[in-house]
Parts: sequence; structure tokens; C-alpha cells
Amino acid sequence: MTNEDRQFYICNCFTTDNIFLEEYKLHVRFVSEQQFTRDYGVVLRRLGCVTDAQFEDVFNKISQEVDRRRRLSVTCAERAAAIKDTYRPLHPHVYHLQESYLAPKFKQIVDFCRVSAVRGGALGDLLQEEAAARVYRFPVFERSFCEQLVEELEHFEQSSAPKGRPNTMNHYGILLNELGFDEGFITPLRQRYLQPLTSLLYPDCGGGSLDSHKAFVVKYDMDEDRDLSYHYDNAEVTLNVSLGKDFTEGNLYFGDMRQVPLSEMQCWEVEHRVSEGLLHRGQQMHGALPISSGRRWNLIVWIRASQERNKLCPMCNRRPELVEGGGFADGFTKPCIAPLNAACVLT
Repeated sequence: MTNEDRQFYICNCFTTDNIFLEEYKLHVRFVSEQQFTRDYGVVLRRLGCVTDAQFEDVFNKISQEVDRRRRLSVTCAERAAAIKDTYRPLHPHVYHLQESYLAPKFKQIVDFCRVSAVRGGALGDLLQEEAAARVYRFPVFERSFCEQLVEELEHFEQSSAPKGRPNTMNHYGILLNELGFDEGFITPLRQRYLQPLTSLLYPDCGGGSLDSHKAFVVKYDMDEDRDLSYHYDNAEVTLNVSLGKDFTEGNLYFGDMRQVPLSEMQCWEVEHRVSEGLLHRGQQMHGALPISSGRRWNLIVWIRASQERNKLCPMCNRRPELVEGGGFADGFTKPCIAPLNAACVLT
């Protein structure tokens, strides 16, 4: 059985935890109004939510988000089917990964990882480590490919095809599985090129057993989302590639791992450069400063290792309670129970 044939699941906390209230820059958990008021009433009042009308607005937004999450698997499949039927790509070739799209330096790094018996430290001559711990920068794509990919994304954005937002924090962007990038592009990118690298750099985060992903692009624009609040990702490892176009400022900033109290964290600013990627642990706190002009598209790949997240859900810090999901879902799996007198082997 291959990784792509496995059944992936969602943790039940997906519908209740880590709901982002944009107006108050606050992540919350919602099980009931009573629980929510008890846990966040004082905090919200301190942040300016003081009237009955404001609280009602918060409850309405949370209810809409919980409902969206409950229906996500079905609506995602419906959008993907509609896109396949109605949308005609501008650049069909960008949906299938080719080595010519990749930067020579990136291929050199991957080749080193494939054949080398050494561990991560020996990659120092090929990788640039940023001031933030274990955040690495390297070129990923050729600029010509980035330009064509952005043209394709903007062509889709201007079409009448249905679109889903990447998450509660990014309001402008595209879910790449719905657009048809998973099988021919993101999956081979993860398997053939990213895993040799993550195996050496992040063995403690499941870097050698990354078996699923969620990939999307986000857009920063002066009239839309300009920045991204401090957060951590639902991933073991994250790749963030700046695709273009022309923009100024908008650097990323990184802190410590999410387990470190905010009062004790330091932050380091990291420049984002077109065609280059930043690789980091998903549970490392980070954000994006505002752009001051132009537009920027970013490719984000949340890469997941089921053997890690099956032990502890990274979003609720509890043993995951699994519910079915479509595709790679949120990267959880159930133990494979072998028939009597039979061996179960996952390849």
C-alpha cells in the first residue's frame, strides 16, 4: 500500500479549535457559548469587544466558521469537480512538476541529501540558515517558472470558477488541491525533493516520514490582506516560497516554538525573496509584516507526518479523536490492523 492509497483523517478538534477572530487578532476554541464566554469574555472585553452587538457579531462569525469546517470535505470536493468541468488553464504545463522548473542550487542540495550518509550539519556549505533557529533559505524555482505560475493563478482568480479560502487567517488565495496541483506537482515535490532534505534537517519532527500535505497559495495586496498575524502551522514542516510579483517590505518574522511562553520569546526578521523558499518547523511561531506596495504571491506547503501527529494533535495538544476527511484530510491515520496470521506492511 502506498502513502497515497491510505485513508487520512481529521482530528475532531478541527471544528472547534484555533478559530481566528481577525478583528481581535485572537485564536479561540468554541464548544458552546457558555464555555466561550467563560474562557474569552474577559480577554475580549479588554480587546474592545464590550457591547452586546459586538459579542453577537463574534458569535455569528464563529458559527459560520464552525459550519464551514463541518462541511469542508464535501464543499471542497464540489468545488474541485466544478473547477475541472468549467476552468480552462492558461498554462496547463505548470500543473506537472518538471526538473527544469527547479533552481540548480535546489537540485544540488537534494542530490547531496540523497547520496550522503552524513547528518544535517554537513549541509552548512549548501544551505543558508537564518538567525531564527532551524529556519533555512534556498532557491526553489527558476524565476521564469514563478512568473508563469503566477500568471496561471491570476488567470484562475479572474475566472468564474468557485474558490475556497486557504484558512481563517488568509482571505485571499487558492487551495491547490482543488485546482488540480496535488497529484502531478505537490506530491512529487514532497516525495522526490523535499523529503530527502527534511529527513536530514528535521528527524525529530518526523522529517523522514512525511506522508501527506496541504498546499495553497496566499496573496498579499495593498487593498486586501497586507500581513499575517503571529501563528503556528498545522504541520510538522512548512515550505514557504515567494513567487512574486513586485512588492516592497513584507518580511517574515520568526520566534521560538509554540511551547515557549510568548513573554519569553525573541523574534528574528527574515527577508522574503522571489523564487526562494524558507523551510521551518511547522510549530515554530511566525508571521508576515505588512507589504508597503505591490502584490506578493506565496506558495505554502504544510507537510505532515502521520506517525507524529497520531500521537498528539498539534492543534489541540490532545490525543486525536479521528473523523473521516477527503484526500489527505489533516494527515492523521488509523493503525493498520492485520488479519489473523497476516503481516501488515506499509510501504
